[in-house]
Amino acid sequence: MLSPNDLAAVWLTVQLAGLTTVLLLALGTPVAWWLARTPSRLKGLVGSVVTLPLVLPPAVLGFYLLVLMGPQGPVGRLTQALGLGLLPFTFAGLVVASCLYSMPFVVQPLQQAFAAIGRAPMEAAATLRASPLDAFFTVALPLARPGFITAAVLGFAHTVGEFGVVLMIGGNIPGKTQVLSMAIYNHVEAMDYTNAHWLAGGMLVFSFAVLLLLNSRGWNRSP
Repeated sequence: MLSPNDLAAVWLTVQLAGLTTVLLLALGTPVAWWLARTPSRLKGLVGSVVTLPLVLPPAVLGFYLLVLMGPQGPVGRLTQALGLGLLPFTFAGLVVASCLYSMPFVVQPLQQAFAAIGRAPMEAAATLRASPLDAFFTVALPLARPGFITAAVLGFAHTVGEFGVVLMIGGNIPGKTQVLSMAIYNHVEAMDYTNAHWLAGGMLVFSFAVLLLLNSRGWNRSP
């Protein structure tokens, strides 16, 4: 059976993944829209920065975030000056790191969904005197609904499975920064394979359900 620490890790992971997904959908939507439609020469640079976590080892990303958010880093100095303290080894630090690490899993599906819409629907809305903002909310967002579903599912699932970034930024503090992946690591390190199986098996079922959901035809249909 799962211990109170294990249950706390599961709940903390759900909170982290849920909050990260909501923030990434809010922050990633304008970025994805810009990437899908801009002719700017900066598109390649911005797109590379957004997708960098796909190829960058998590430990490397976590290390540089730890330096930036540490007491001598620019972000750390700013948060201290604002009276917020330091972000490393806090839940807030985990949220920041998770948003950066999971960003491409949210931005890329949204960018592809916006690109697939094309310009014709937006131009048609403009001929009906709809403002760009009104056309975005009434035309683009409904048409991009499958992309939002995919982005939300992938962002949530990817955050649930984090390990390297979580270890560097959050450490392994029970009830505070110890998430599911860290709890599994602790059980394996203690050779407590029974509880490790319970947690790992749950993640295996969850991962399969995510793939089944994404491969279901119902989620890929346009509205």
